[in-house]
Formats: sequence, structure tokens, C-alpha cells
Amino acid sequence: MEDQEILTQFRDPATRNVAFNQLVRKYQSKVYWHVRKMVVDHDAADDLTQDVFVKVWNHLEGFRQDAQLYTWLYRIATNECLSFLASKRRRFLLPLHDVGAELTAKLETDHSLAGDEVELKLQKAILRLPDKQRLVFNLRYYDDMPYEQMAEVTGTSVGALKASYHHAVKKIEQYINDSTD
Repeated sequence: MEDQEILTQFRDPATRNVAFNQLVRKYQSKVYWHVRKMVVDHDAADDLTQDVFVKVWNHLEGFRQDAQLYTWLYRIATNECLSFLASKRRRFLLPLHDVGAELTAKLETDHSLAGDEVELKLQKAILRLPDKQRLVFNLRYYDDMPYEQMAEVTGTSVGALKASYHHAVKKIEQYINDSTD
């Protein structure tokens, strides 16, 4: 079902539930993996994904269609992830490095994320990035999202996103090169 059809059906009280179920089926996996790449932990990603769709349910009727539906969903998911990570740091008074270390430990023990040694090294390098650089890297590298769409998701200029991605790549390369010596 196309996004426009989902939106049209959602606005009709008689088909609202069916339309929302279609939307969840269409985007749940993408949203989950977007969130999971940021927070690593399955349970946290599952909870955040549910929170995203609760917010979508509550605000979809007012969606103005200034952006694509999928971009709007990613923006909500992104904001949920960044809020979750910031909250986690505040709650436990953790510096950025300690949150990265905690996520790395989860990565190493989570067999559903296990890949070969190179993939694990890449994931560890990504987790060392600041949250926003990690977000930009994930959107570009894994989701192959164009910078213009990333700008809509993040509310950041294309130029700043390109610079952020470039810095993230350099940091990842440095980490991988340092850990192979």
C-alpha cells in the first residue's frame, strides 16, 4: 500500500486502524533497525520502536506532508534515540565514552548482532562516534539515505551532514587502523 493511500485511509475513522496497521507493517522493521543501530540493545530498541509508533498514532492526523512519510517516521525515531541516549547519560551521570563502552559491551555479548571480526570492529568504531555523527554515518552507510533526505530527518544542513559523515569516516578508519596494529 502506498503512503498516500495509508494517509487517506487513516483520516477516515472507519479505516483508521487498518491504515495504521498497514503503516506499522510497512515501516516497523526499518524503524527498528534504525533505532537498534543507535542504541544496540534489543529490548531498548523494541521499546523505542513502540514509542515511535505511539507518537505516530497520536500525530499522524496532523501530518502536513511537508516531507515524505518515511522521512517523518525516521525523524521521530531519530529524536527518540537521541533523547534516550541523552537521558541515559544524565541518569547515570555517564560521560560519552562510558556510554560507548556500555554499548560496545552489549554488542560483544549480543549474538543476534554477531558478524565476522571485521564487522564487529566496524561496529565498535561506530559506537565510539558521538551520537549525531553515528546517526549520520548509519543513515548514509547502512540506509544509503541521500543527504537531502538526511537533512529533513535531522534538521541539519546538507553541508554540515557531509562534513559530519566525512569526520565519522575518518574516525572509523583511524580506529580500525589503530586496532589492527
